Amino acid sequence: MKLALASWQFWALCSAGFAALTAILAKVGIANIDSDFATLIRTVVILFVLAGILAVTGRLQWPGAVSGRTYLFLVLSGLATGGSWLCYFRALKLGDAARVAPIDKLSVVLVAVLGTLFLGERLSVPNWSGVGLIAAGAMLVAYRG
Repeated sequence: MKLALASWQFWALCSAGFAALTAILAKVGIANIDSDFATLIRTVVILFVLAGILAVTGRLQWPGAVSGRTYLFLVLSGLATGGSWLCYFRALKLGDAARVAPIDKLSVVLVAVLGTLFLGERLSVPNWSGVGLIAAGAMLVAYRG
């Protein structure tokens, strides 16, 4: 079990499970409030939970020990995350969770393309086939036929 906890696959599956719960719980939670305000509530909860985890595990770091480049990219990532959350909650407010979530997961396709273009990552033909199937699957699930 110790080996499984150290694998990226384990944590990626956990992420997928929590993302699924996020969609379902958020869809119910935003029924009677503004989606942007719901995003604020969610963000505050995440802030406190993560601060608690870091405090309990002793992994808080002194802010001065972090490089300017790291701060720059983490701030940009945070802005992208905020934009994603605002758009996601707005989409959930307006659409079905079962259709919104697959479109949101087109991020997998975008990450494959951007990772290749900007990070020098390489995907094999079977990998690209999977990316194509993800794109096709997301579109088929989202389609109102």
